Amino acid sequence: MGLTAVVTGGASGIGKATVLRLLEEGWAVIAIDRAEDALAALKRSCANPDLSVYACDISDEGQTAETFAQIRATHTSMNGLVLSAGILETGRLEDMHAEAFDRVFSVNVRGLWLCARAAMPALRHSADNGERARIVNLASVAGIRHKINSGAYAASKAAVIALTKVMAVEMAEAGVLVNAVAPATVDTPMIAPHVAAGSNTGYKTSGTSPLGRIAQPEDIAAVIRFLLSDDAGYVTGTVTPVDGGTVAAFVPK
Repeated sequence: MGLTAVVTGGASGIGKATVLRLLEEGWAVIAIDRAEDALAALKRSCANPDLSVYACDISDEGQTAETFAQIRATHTSMNGLVLSAGILETGRLEDMHAEAFDRVFSVNVRGLWLCARAAMPALRHSADNGERARIVNLASVAGIRHKINSGAYAASKAAVIALTKVMAVEMAEAGVLVNAVAPATVDTPMIAPHVAAGSNTGYKTSGTSPLGRIAQPEDIAAVIRFLLSDDAGYVTGTVTPVDGGTVAAFVPK
């Protein structure tokens, strides 16, 4: 029986890498993103009939509810929900505008919760039928080891970690497993402009990996794929750092 996954932030970065990895393994994938042009480009480049795309701002409750209603109309079951949509605002907390702070939480926390809530009927249906029903949230090592000049982002990812643990316990009775991955710095379009402007904004990467490189989106997608697999059938409520050893020990410069 075919498997179906929904991936938010699916048009770029970790979300896109996850979409491509799952398509390679025969999943039907629904990619959600607010960037309509990027979604169209993804659809053209894949040319895969198992890929569907939906433009949606997940911080908007009405849009999110409508999008998941449309998905449910064509896909009664959902085996995986990967909540990778996220934004980053940099700067010291004392200098940050309230609007920027609110934007980060509206997408990274509120949007994640809105999507999980909207997906639960389909996930529950899958679990009731003995199928896989998994949620993987995108946290960050910034939510574990916080850093300056990214305070709003770090706080939002700490909230994602808390949500993951509560969701895992609350949804366990329904047979839905919930986990999170916590990457360090990943080479994605979200990070690139902040790295380029680092001297002006104070942004720095999430430490130095002893592996000598920053992560690629495919590194994270591989761990997400494991958490969606049968091999992770007794894994729930966990937060897995995918950081190349960045937080394992202090690396002096």
